[in-house]
Amino acid sequence: MSPGRLRAPTAGQAAGFDRFAIRERGVPEPALMENAGRQAALIIQRLFTRGPVVALVGSGNNGGDALVCLRALAAWGRPVTAVTAGKRPHADPVLHGWDLPTFEFDPAGGGEALARLLGSAAVVVDGLLGTGIRGAPRAGYAAAIEAANRAGGDAVVALDAPSGVDGDSGEVPGASIRASLTIAFGWPKLGTLLYPGRARCGRIVAVEIGFPPNGPRHGEEWAELATRGWAAERLPRRPPVTHKNAVGTLAVVAGSEMPGAAVLAARAAFRAGAGLVRVCSSRLAGDAIAEVPEAVFVDAADPGALRAAVRASDAVAVGPGLGTGEEAARQLAAVLAACGERPVVVDADALTLLARGVHGGIPALGGTRAAVTPHPGEMSRLTGRTVAEIQADRVGTARSFAAAHGVVTLLKGAPSLVAAPDGGLLVSATEHTSALAVAGMGDVLTGAAGSFLAQGADPVAACGLALYVTGRAVAESGLGASLTPSDVVEGMGAVLPGLAGETAHPYPLNTNLPFPFVTFDQASPR
Repeated sequence: MSPGRLRAPTAGQAAGFDRFAIRERGVPEPALMENAGRQAALIIQRLFTRGPVVALVGSGNNGGDALVCLRALAAWGRPVTAVTAGKRPHADPVLHGWDLPTFEFDPAGGGEALARLLGSAAVVVDGLLGTGIRGAPRAGYAAAIEAANRAGGDAVVALDAPSGVDGDSGEVPGASIRASLTIAFGWPKLGTLLYPGRARCGRIVAVEIGFPPNGPRHGEEWAELATRGWAAERLPRRPPVTHKNAVGTLAVVAGSEMPGAAVLAARAAFRAGAGLVRVCSSRLAGDAIAEVPEAVFVDAADPGALRAAVRASDAVAVGPGLGTGEEAARQLAAVLAACGERPVVVDADALTLLARGVHGGIPALGGTRAAVTPHPGEMSRLTGRTVAEIQADRVGTARSFAAAHGVVTLLKGAPSLVAAPDGGLLVSATEHTSALAVAGMGDVLTGAAGSFLAQGADPVAACGLALYVTGRAVAESGLGASLTPSDVVEGMGAVLPGLAGETAHPYPLNTNLPFPFVTFDQASPR
């Protein structure tokens, strides 16, 4: 694995890798537990500097991680208490002889005492179930989880995953911890990045604990995260001596019905680094498109001019604001016929037209360097599945669609996912925020993806780069619900230079976590 790549395995894949590390690579299991617990203690001590720490301790390895964490904190002078909610060995060997205060939780009659203990804690650590759970927690564990949730507080720290969250799917089938911080060991687990589980995790910080650099997949292709390091490795670089036609020319076919969509896509394409952008649209949209004086206007109603614009470009972005009438259908068919082997990103109205079978529909894109970027409603039209069904299995939907049609599939949402026909999966790693819920954001994403395609990025990289750059622009704007797509376009100009000059640690470290073992840091959804 490249140092700039960070994986997001399912809980099952992570468990398989854990066994591989121990049995095949000779990594001592106690060393992994020691590293996990101690890294967690260091982060807790950094973020929550004072007050008693109470840990809910389960019977498995997650409970062992919690005990190591408590032992380290106790050695540094913090008052700690272990609440055992499952069977642990007498004089637990992970304590190394430390005699920690212990409360044995009895769900039949210890609820009030546990509530008082948790209420007195400055930090509550969840070491009950981790990522090994399947189905709803059993009654005893559920009672401890509910007691922790009732105690509330701003410092509830889950180890690896909040107890009750499925580490594979993100499902929450029963009681689950509501954490303000989740410290993931090795990698963030895929299920903790997916909703509804993501909403229970708070801030997610992943730490390196001594795993070997690679090993068997243990099932499906492991998902990857579109981190800063990932994006920096794939960002197209310009040679020092070049010209506009050599650094990426893009044809944006959009805006005949909604001119603003073409404007946003074209502006985003330029901000993402395209050297020349041709906007192919209706003459009626000309006044709006004049807002992008850098762009070359092409009358999309002229079939010859449209084909010539496509053939003169390195890549094509088609769909935003295009319309879904007969003229739009003719334009889409002409564009796709003229594309040849040129990479193309298809979005918005063009997806609706393909769902109706225009130009042979989605199957006609197979075998080309094509990417589609549907939101759940558009994916519903493409697949015939309901939006609810799609949202219930976003990973499976994106992967199966990409494999069935041979196209890279960017399924928008929280988080956005990029699925490749070969089974690869890329997960957006930028913050989850409701600020994206405004018209025009998809047009910006399409323009950026098309720009990176034109600059030579493959479709997966182009989609991932577009997600990262626009996502960071959103996060760094600080505008919240007042954010507009135009703000994102302008913000891209501040994100790209930092990526191009990336020479530091490849992961997005937070300034208040100055630890080299931190590999991932994602803020709480907002």
